Amino acid sequence: MKRLLPFLVLLLGALYLASPLLRPTKSDFDLDGFGRIPVVANGRTKPLDSVARNTLLLLQGRQRVVTPDGTSLTPNAWLLDVFFRPDRADTYQHFEIVNPGLLDVFGLTIEDGDGKKRFSYRQLTPKLEELDRQAGLAEGVESAVRTPYQRAVVNLRNHVIFYQQLKHSLVMPDGSDFLAELLRLQDNLEAGIEAVRSRENGKPSNPELASFVMQMGSKFLRMDQIGSLLVVPPAPGAADTHWTKAGQALLGTFRNSSVNVHALTFAGLQRTWSQQNVEQFNTLLAKQRAESESSYADVLKKTDAEVRFNQAEPFYTSMTLYVLAFLLAVFSWLKWPDALQRSAYYLILLAWVATTTGILMRMWIEGRPPVTNLYSSALFVGWGSVGLCLILEKIFRNGIGSVAAALTGFCTLVIAHHLSLTGDTLEMMRAVLDSNFWLATHVVVITIGYSATYLAGFLAIIYVGRGVFTRSLDQATADSLNRMVYGITCFATLFSLVGTILGGIWADQSWGRFWGWDPKENGALIIVIWNAIILHARWGGLARTRGIMAMAIFGNIVTSWSWFGTNMLGVGLHSYGFMDQAFVALVVFVASQLIVIGLAYIPKAQWRSAALLR
Repeated sequence: MKRLLPFLVLLLGALYLASPLLRPTKSDFDLDGFGRIPVVANGRTKPLDSVARNTLLLLQGRQRVVTPDGTSLTPNAWLLDVFFRPDRADTYQHFEIVNPGLLDVFGLTIEDGDGKKRFSYRQLTPKLEELDRQAGLAEGVESAVRTPYQRAVVNLRNHVIFYQQLKHSLVMPDGSDFLAELLRLQDNLEAGIEAVRSRENGKPSNPELASFVMQMGSKFLRMDQIGSLLVVPPAPGAADTHWTKAGQALLGTFRNSSVNVHALTFAGLQRTWSQQNVEQFNTLLAKQRAESESSYADVLKKTDAEVRFNQAEPFYTSMTLYVLAFLLAVFSWLKWPDALQRSAYYLILLAWVATTTGILMRMWIEGRPPVTNLYSSALFVGWGSVGLCLILEKIFRNGIGSVAAALTGFCTLVIAHHLSLTGDTLEMMRAVLDSNFWLATHVVVITIGYSATYLAGFLAIIYVGRGVFTRSLDQATADSLNRMVYGITCFATLFSLVGTILGGIWADQSWGRFWGWDPKENGALIIVIWNAIILHARWGGLARTRGIMAMAIFGNIVTSWSWFGTNMLGVGLHSYGFMDQAFVALVVFVASQLIVIGLAYIPKAQWRSAALLR
């Protein structure tokens, strides 16, 4: 049984990874087909499935929506209601509000919200003007010094605007039968235009028709002004290759003498979804898909892959595997060491492969190297750390590499998840970063340096934790950890130094100077210096094992400052990565590392493993 356990664990882990793609569809409506429709948003082509998921993460920090009657909606079903049944969508509680002062603005209490923090658009509607006024006042304050209330007001106002923009992206959300109106306009277009002209000339020939045409023109204009998604692709073979908004395409009706076919399709989807007509809804989607495949096969290839990537959720499932691997590796120190360590190793390898596949998919979809923003840097830091841990475990075979891999892999994926709450993580590159060569050299190399420095710190935490709280830190284990930390620190020093130099060369090409004492540059230099200090302290005998471990743990603080802390300052040429929502988390992390450093300096006689060490 013990011999078969690792292979059984590997099989179950593989089935768990595949499970999101094997879940049966619970709806008769072709929700996946709707989610595969390509649109342009935030400067890139993406499927509506990504729009739905990213929007829900932005609004409420999760992708699941629960209706007032307790029904759970998928992201695509929620987006369909936003587009085509806005009166229902307005009742869904998906605006997250946790600031007490902001709740007071709307006269709400936590008991009024789903989970005591999520509220509906309808609950917010009576006080939207006050929200806009408060946000205007808050925007007059520099972003870096806004109070938590001011940041909450600005964020909620932006979320409300984004939601309103979505509602106007495909059809006019006024409750009318938009398809019937478009067909009436198509049938009476020439006569309607003539009626408008005669009305303007003071000789109305058909006032009722003229009024209808002018009302439709106003609707189209409002959709164009408010809608955010570019949903109408260019005509095949047309000189203009730009996607347009539905409102803009409909305004072209009066110029082209015909209603845009894509706008008619969206209006048809509105009618069939409103009436919950499964057959007609699916037929319209199938027809739209067939027409798109004949003209935009290359676009659909990537958007379809992105939908499958979204459904697979490789990073979320990897988090679960890391937790299970951590438990197996820890229990291996108590019983069945060989079987449980191999089981943990296989799970971590499986999670690492899943993460690798996810990163490669992101690279292919985006057409960029693996690290382009803070979110992708968190993924890559974890990927690099886990990869190094797999090598350590293969060499030492004592479970330590597996524990470190599980810790770093899980923590970095949690960080990445919280960074994903700001919106689309496959965002367009800022002009200053638009260089695949430097992204593939400087950014990748410096991020590997982050990975290694963190790994050395986590290995040191394992040393302190096992020594202070357990009797499992015998001399052989202590020596193994000492060698691991030393080797990884050497690796981190090399990559941090080379990455920093490459960054200077990039800076010279981009900004005309190699070094300018920018906060981000200083942070990178501090990592190099700190790793060098650790090595010199070891070589010179200035610190013994516990001292080296404490210094490696402090390396976590140094790296976190360079990675996140400098981004909170909002100054310097690297301020394009500014963020202001992680300060508390950073302070808590620093405090935790200082506590562990303090534990490292408890007199050795008080360590539970002291009797096991020479």
